[in-house]
Amino acid sequence: MTRRMTRRSALGLGAAALSAAALAGCSSGKFTKDGKVKLRMAHTLGDKHPTSKALEIFVDEVNKRSNGDIGIEVFGNGVLGSETESIEQLSRGVVDIVRCAAPSIAPYSSGYNAFGLPFLFDDEEHYYRAMDSGDMRTFFDSSTEDGFRTLTYYTSGARSFYTVDKAIETPDDLRGFKIRVQNFRSQTELISKLGGTPLILPFGEIYTGLQTGLVDGAESNETALTDSAHGEVAKVFTYTEHTMIPDVLSFSEATWKLLDADHQKVLSEAAVASTEQHKTIWSEAITTAITDAEAMGVTFVKDVDREPFRELTSGIVPEFVDKYDGVSTVLDAIEHARKGA
Repeated sequence: MTRRMTRRSALGLGAAALSAAALAGCSSGKFTKDGKVKLRMAHTLGDKHPTSKALEIFVDEVNKRSNGDIGIEVFGNGVLGSETESIEQLSRGVVDIVRCAAPSIAPYSSGYNAFGLPFLFDDEEHYYRAMDSGDMRTFFDSSTEDGFRTLTYYTSGARSFYTVDKAIETPDDLRGFKIRVQNFRSQTELISKLGGTPLILPFGEIYTGLQTGLVDGAESNETALTDSAHGEVAKVFTYTEHTMIPDVLSFSEATWKLLDADHQKVLSEAAVASTEQHKTIWSEAITTAITDAEAMGVTFVKDVDREPFRELTSGIVPEFVDKYDGVSTVLDAIEHARKGA
């Protein structure tokens, strides 16, 4: 049986208890007296997020496929900190599994910088073909020397611009606009090259930022409008679909080496199974988000000519290839999938 910890209960632990939890991350803390495996997983998503549902499926599949031999305690809602902090905890053995946006783990394995680059995928079909490919699996398994391996990915959809009251149909529409971005260099470069002003802001502060005019807009998928109520203050969503940034489920290599082959197989297969179910969950979530956002008064602007956006940002990709090892490996996998290889 797994236990899920809420933000309130985690805060109630206090600093001393959290320190004790960190110490329990050593190898002796991974196994119970009867030989069962106990693991910790951290993520920052809310309980209702579609990817949280996939993580629940993963946990349940692991428990079922291992006949109860592997239990995973889930620390969701960011109770252990930001993605950056969770990844640091992964590197120190405080947690064993982390769900994060792929570029968040790039400081530990630079090839992951590729996933934040603009206009990598032609469409959703190309995206899934690339992410499910043998080439991508090889890349996901290549970071073991960096202290982790990626068991699977989860789509987070295509990211587009949404603003208080203006459609972003051409790059000129971004001039003078302050756009909230994640703390990825690829995103700050994207907005700058399109003529806007990037502003790094925690996700939880976007609503207030839009409401007060701190930012003029943000960029994400449609679920942000409803799950985080951004549609209450941002009334125009324009389908630029400039990036498709996957989430990844990464596993501590130090912990992995402690597990026997059967347990490793269970974790790997359960992860892939959760991704397959997540594809349907995500598709349904997007459909629901659009319907609900329209009821909130959000206008969706489609049929945008993406070529001017692509042209202005085309220089970012070669810059990243030159600067970061491993980026070209990811790009090659994506290109092979484009050709149907």
